[in-house]
Amino acid sequence: MMLLAAIGVLSLHLLFSVSYSSPPENPVSCGFRGRNCTVLNSYGAFSDRAICRASVVAYPTTEDDLLQVVAAGTRARQKMRVVTRFSHSTTKLACVDGEDGRLISTELLNNTLSVDRDAMTITVQSGVSLRQLIGDAAKVGLALRMAPHWWGLTVGGMMSTGAHGSSWDGQSGGTAFHDYVIEMRMVTSAPPDQGYSMIRTLNRSNFSELDAARVSLGVFGVISQVTVQLELMFKRSITYMNIKDSDLVEMVEKHGDRYEFPDIMWYPSQGEVVYRMDERVSMNISGSGSYDSVLFEAKDSKYLAFQRSKEEELELERNSEEICTLARDVPALLYTLLYGLSNDGVKYSGYPVIGNHSDLMSSGGCLDSKEDGLATACPWDSRIHGQFFHQTTFTIPIESVKEFISDIKTLVKIEPKALCGLNFYNGVLIRYVQPSFAYLGIEFEGMEFEFTYYRSRDPLMPRMYEDFFEEIEQIGLFKYGGLPHWGKNRNVAFINATEKYKDAALFLKMKQMFDPLHLFSSKWTDAVLGLGGDLTVDTEGCALEGLCICSKDVHCSPIRGYFCRPGKIYKAARVCTHL
Repeated sequence: MMLLAAIGVLSLHLLFSVSYSSPPENPVSCGFRGRNCTVLNSYGAFSDRAICRASVVAYPTTEDDLLQVVAAGTRARQKMRVVTRFSHSTTKLACVDGEDGRLISTELLNNTLSVDRDAMTITVQSGVSLRQLIGDAAKVGLALRMAPHWWGLTVGGMMSTGAHGSSWDGQSGGTAFHDYVIEMRMVTSAPPDQGYSMIRTLNRSNFSELDAARVSLGVFGVISQVTVQLELMFKRSITYMNIKDSDLVEMVEKHGDRYEFPDIMWYPSQGEVVYRMDERVSMNISGSGSYDSVLFEAKDSKYLAFQRSKEEELELERNSEEICTLARDVPALLYTLLYGLSNDGVKYSGYPVIGNHSDLMSSGGCLDSKEDGLATACPWDSRIHGQFFHQTTFTIPIESVKEFISDIKTLVKIEPKALCGLNFYNGVLIRYVQPSFAYLGIEFEGMEFEFTYYRSRDPLMPRMYEDFFEEIEQIGLFKYGGLPHWGKNRNVAFINATEKYKDAALFLKMKQMFDPLHLFSSKWTDAVLGLGGDLTVDTEGCALEGLCICSKDVHCSPIRGYFCRPGKIYKAARVCTHL
């Protein structure tokens, strides 16, 4: 999740200061005695802006509690879905069908159960945050090798969506968190003679079940606890390099081969790229560096509102010149601020920054918060007038990466101002991904491209250069067969998605075995998994929100001058073009 860094010349104090922050709001709100509930994600809107409702929410604290909750739902033939403490997915994974379903929150399933120093494993409940897992492992000199940069995720959430880090170093393990799970306990529905619920233990002795459940979208049951394989603590050395992107096509694979933990931030309209040169080094090398990403720090709510209002004003005016002018400063400023790196936990004295892996792999400062009445907040907190964005995120095979980058460069040549707005969201994040054993995991060595970009609060209001973003989305997903990230993306990203997975049929077979009554499925998961229902709609303006690929002008916004037309370089694309 790469987020809005700035609009205009940013205040160093506001961007890089340590402050208290109002903690994120609970995604579930209910009426009297926990009934008549609604659930939202942390951004305040799912991909289709639906308000998801449920009749009741349960907060189990133990596995026995969880058994009782699932049994009650099964006995009543009640639809059930799991919701996490922070709910950072843009997709509708937390939504239950209708208004009579049951939400099961893992907020209080948040205990580390054991750490085995000799076996180098940790066992945690599914509501444990990534931050807690990293910290508890580090206390005994152990490390989780791979995880996302953002630690405001839970163990169950990471597994349900396939969350991952960045690496092509297959000798050291996989890229995704779920690749390091060696055992899982899951509570599923069961027949009446088994008490309506049961515990399933999945491990290497039944690898097919484990591999099916590694990325499950929550349709098998409720993950109770997982055991994760760790390794001895090690150190990393990080240096950022900001250069022109003229040789990006030639360098992109070499960069992935050279470093164990590389990634890239690319600013296409500006013609610049930032390489993260990040590798493992000996524990004997001195250094106590840390990483507290400036993108994830608490920000002054009034300043965030100013940023957002300015962005909305420029979009409404179609003032691409000023957007590009303001956006030009963002990469250099973030580079100057070192993205949140320090050599000793406080100050920066020069590259490389060397420190323990646990202090450099993830961050999320705005979650370490005390209530301050929303004077400060996470930049995307829906209670303030802050960030509001779309995310398009997919992984394409390595053999197609150079062509995809070249396609984007060609689009920029057609209109150099088209992608300036990406700078406000820290450009295009490019990560290196390895194949996984998970049935719905990545199947090939490839690279993930993440685009975070402006979303209007009015679903019928088009964006500037709408067509360029839609064409890039369709090029990545359909021309090059990109696999969508399950926790991000607009609905169109999941069109025929399961046809891209060779083990999809095995996954669905396991789903039927685990949940024969389909109590943990929803209309949205059925549509995503190709089991019926519609991912797309045929309504006015549906293409603006990614709820359809336009096939007629009304899917765009003809009243505002946007019409459905073929792509500029990918003629099979259908995009909303301003004429």
